[in-house]
Amino acid sequence: MSEEQRKVYESSPGSAVMFNDAGPIPGNEPRLWLQGLDITPHDFPYIQPLISDSYLEWLRESAGTQAMRKYSWALLSHEGAWLTGAPEITEYVHASEEETLTHALHSKKAAQGLGKGSLEGRVLCAVPLFTRVHGDLFAVMVSVASERMEPEQSLMLTETYALLFRSCFYRQMEYIFADDLEKVHRQAEREVQRRSILFQYVKRMHVQINVDSVLVEAIDSVLALYPKAKVELFMSQDHESVHPLVRPLLLHHWQEEVYVRTFMEGSLTIHEHEEPDTLVEIGIPMGGKQGVYGVLHVEVDKSELPDMDLELLGMMADAAGTAFENAKLYEQSNLMIHELRMINELTQRLNKSLHLAEIFQFANHELLKILEADYCCILIHNEELGGLEVVSCNAEWLAKEVFEKDYGLGGLVYHSKEPLILSDYQEERPAESRLMESTRSSSMIATPLMVNGEVRGVVLLTHAKRHYFSYDSYRLLQALTSHIGLAIGNAFLHAEVRRMANRDMLTELYARHYLDEIIHECQNRDFCGSLIVVDIDEFKLVNDTFGHQRGDKILKQVSSIVKTTIRHSDIPARWGGEELAVYLPGLGIQQAVQVAERIRLRVAEETDPRVTVSCGISEWNWTNDKISVESLFYRADMALYEAKNGGRNRIVVERAEAEIGMD
Repeated sequence: MSEEQRKVYESSPGSAVMFNDAGPIPGNEPRLWLQGLDITPHDFPYIQPLISDSYLEWLRESAGTQAMRKYSWALLSHEGAWLTGAPEITEYVHASEEETLTHALHSKKAAQGLGKGSLEGRVLCAVPLFTRVHGDLFAVMVSVASERMEPEQSLMLTETYALLFRSCFYRQMEYIFADDLEKVHRQAEREVQRRSILFQYVKRMHVQINVDSVLVEAIDSVLALYPKAKVELFMSQDHESVHPLVRPLLLHHWQEEVYVRTFMEGSLTIHEHEEPDTLVEIGIPMGGKQGVYGVLHVEVDKSELPDMDLELLGMMADAAGTAFENAKLYEQSNLMIHELRMINELTQRLNKSLHLAEIFQFANHELLKILEADYCCILIHNEELGGLEVVSCNAEWLAKEVFEKDYGLGGLVYHSKEPLILSDYQEERPAESRLMESTRSSSMIATPLMVNGEVRGVVLLTHAKRHYFSYDSYRLLQALTSHIGLAIGNAFLHAEVRRMANRDMLTELYARHYLDEIIHECQNRDFCGSLIVVDIDEFKLVNDTFGHQRGDKILKQVSSIVKTTIRHSDIPARWGGEELAVYLPGLGIQQAVQVAERIRLRVAEETDPRVTVSCGISEWNWTNDKISVESLFYRADMALYEAKNGGRNRIVVERAEAEIGMD
């Protein structure tokens, strides 16, 4: 082998190679590379344990030789400090340290000294030990003969055994290095396996878009890694799972529960039970970017804990938390899209009708279907009745009921103007409720019904199960109710416009065209009806005497008397000028005469200034030929004309069949 080739080999990293005349010996490179390992002066402060272990190994290997029995041995550090050896040699070492040891340490050569003082003529030898590569002094081997020996022979034996110790030392160092390499290799294999497991796990997680699938995958993966472990997943979200190992996380007595403490602190928790129980509980938080969603609770025997890769379990829990968060966001986005579609459909259908009864009935039906409730009740504040009226409810026994504004859960929501969610009526019971009690419901969601920015009513939905309604249902009801309120507001506005169109602005009575429509409808459904035409006597004289403003007040007084004298179902209207008309559905001529008489008497007594009225009455019934509205008015007008000509302040029935008068 050329000198140039040799230099290349020697200059290569880890180039401890055995050579012969032909070049490097094949097959020896790995072994010689290991033998090329060495220590440096920077390692000297830390090699005492290695020297002690090597010394014991050296003693075992040399125990059978004759020389070992004739000498006492010791090892000193590179500074001359005691490391290990036979205790009895200590006094010999100190006694001669100024001569033999000083020579070995400073000249870095083996030395011997003859007995002086406490050595009693024995031979003390000190042999320096050098490192492989740079030849640094790292230890000194000392021997003291137990009997008189030749100095040269003692020094030769000490050097021989020192070399043997040096071989033991480096062999121990190589064992440590090989053991470290093996640990690194095992760690690398474990890391590769961990990365493979985690990669496959994350890959499976990322394809999941269903929340339940994410939870099941997390549990099954942990059980596949540790089949002997007991695994549970405690979730804090408002999410119900059918999986038996997924349970709700309740925060009661959290100091005593590992999984609750893990959730509160957000970090891995390990709790070892006291003897004789060998159980270990491990709590691993499952979180995402927005927080901790649950805790992976694992129970194992203490003997299995060292083999568990807690770091891997933590990474798996984090991946599950991220996947859960993504699946939840996907689920919520789909839910939001579905809600928007329902709101759009509901709004379109609500806007098709301007009749309040139809809107209430449709809203009740749709809310029951969308929120899957047992009962729905819509209450509207009725100003005339002074309470909350049930305008729509699938509990038929409550239909048309009127409750005080401060009664029950409906009154609570109406006055607070805040929505309400009730999980257990029997347990919480913030107020009495006939709806909850009569339907035996436990859960409720309620919200005020806003119309044009004002609370006009309350919407209540109930279910028999406890904790039935979720926050999503609670929020959806508020969104739906706002659109129902808009539809009701439109219907109210339409009804008000119709009312204004059908009313006389001065007297607040119905207009004549509306009266015509009502009579026509009544003739199609009733068996009979009567019409009273009322005229204020000498009304022109009143206007001329007191002025038109006073005349308008007289007209209002008479109109008010008419409205308060008749039934709620009767229809009062201003026929024209000072003439009023009242249609009495379902009443015959005799009952109409009695009503007209009460009106005539009250007008004569209650008006200021005093005025009188004359009345003409006509009727129709199912036995007659079909009588038109115009004919009914004409006959009543003819009767009124007769009353006027007969002296005023009197009542005349059509065809002069009856007449009542007063002077």
